[in-house]
Amino acid sequence: MSKERARLRAVRQAEAEREKAARARRVARRQRRRVLLRRLTPRLPDRRTGRLFARRSRAERAGVAVLSIAALGAIWFLVDDLGLRLALIVLLLLVLPAVVVVALGRRI
Repeated sequence: MSKERARLRAVRQAEAEREKAARARRVARRQRRRVLLRRLTPRLPDRRTGRLFARRSRAERAGVAVLSIAALGAIWFLVDDLGLRLALIVLLLLVLPAVVVVALGRRI
C-alpha cells in the first residue's frame, strides 16, 4: 500500500512538473512576443508634466478665455439676425484653435 501511494505521488509530481514546464514555456514565449512587439511599435516621447494644461501658462489660458468670451459677447450684441449669430459663434469656435496656435506660436 505504501509503495503504491509513493508511486502515485511520483506520477502526480512528474505530471505537475511537466505542466509547470509547459506553463513556463508559454509564459516565456508570451514575454518574448511582447518584447518584440514593443521593439517594433513606434512610440511617442512621454511629454506628461503632471499638470492638466501644461502647454499653456495660466495667463495664456485666461487670455484665450477672456478674448473668446469678449468675441462671443460682441457677436451676440452687435449682430441682430439669430441665424447669423449662431453661424458666427460656430465659426469662432472652429477657428479659435488655429488663432491660438498662430498667436501663441505653439501647438495646443
